[in-house]
Amino acid sequence: MKRKKEKEYYWKCSNKMKKSPTNKLIVILGPTASGKSDLAIKLAKKFNGEIISADSRQVYQEMDIGTAKASFPHYLIDIVKPNQEFTLAQYKKLAIKAIKDIQKRGRLPFLVGGTGLYIQAIVDNLQIPPVKPDKKLRAKLEKLTNQELCQQLKKLDPLSATTIDRHNRRRLIRALEVCLITKKPFSEQRKKGQPLFNILQIGIKSNQKTLAQKINQRIEKMLKANLIEEVKRLIKKYGHKPYSMSGIGYQEIIPYLQGKTTLEQAKELIKIHTRQYARRQMSWFKRDKRINWVKTESEAQKLITRFL
Repeated sequence: MKRKKEKEYYWKCSNKMKKSPTNKLIVILGPTASGKSDLAIKLAKKFNGEIISADSRQVYQEMDIGTAKASFPHYLIDIVKPNQEFTLAQYKKLAIKAIKDIQKRGRLPFLVGGTGLYIQAIVDNLQIPPVKPDKKLRAKLEKLTNQELCQQLKKLDPLSATTIDRHNRRRLIRALEVCLITKKPFSEQRKKGQPLFNILQIGIKSNQKTLAQKINQRIEKMLKANLIEEVKRLIKKYGHKPYSMSGIGYQEIIPYLQGKTTLEQAKELIKIHTRQYARRQMSWFKRDKRINWVKTESEAQKLITRFL
């Protein structure tokens, strides 16, 4: 009888530990221009939370207009210069540190963004291959077209070739780099680890027509806010070769400044590329069946209230 009561007591304690809010993390995700930041700010204010960015472009300093940075304080925004290397492993380390710091102070962390790989690195505790960048090898790979990179990756690692977006040049090069240095497939080296946090993932659901309108409005707003001047300033300071300058909104303005396209052509390209990127983001997120999709703030609030 005594042992039975002891078992019940420890079961209750274990259950309380699992339900403890100290290890909880809310993820707010969705395609670009879907309203993630606005929703996250409202939710963070309501639930005593703080926001960690999961956006691979917003890590760069001095790139504010083209990356649509929010005015509300976020962790992991403006942490590296545009000409500095920043890896997934670095992001994961800093994000985990920020999440734990927020939890220690009794507040609720919100991981917010649209970079699927950044989010997966935290949600699935991805074990990232400890392979340092090889400048000489990268210089050789940079000379190849995206199609050639895909073909080479298909030979070395067929699984990665099917999961990595063929437009994402940086990820293609990194996957090949790891394959060539370690002599092992990249896909075999980046596996899921034990979960670090008790996580609720919330995705913003929006139809394509509404999203396209929001994208167009955002781009018009960026141009009015002097995106062209921002790009000019960055080129003057860092040139147009850094990886950060390959982002949507920057890569289209550069040819315009070089006299190769008109402003209207550049603007239209930004809109097209942003819509394409939004579709790729949704394809990535749809693979994760743990995501709870919502249309309104009240739906998100109900999910968080139940989770807490």
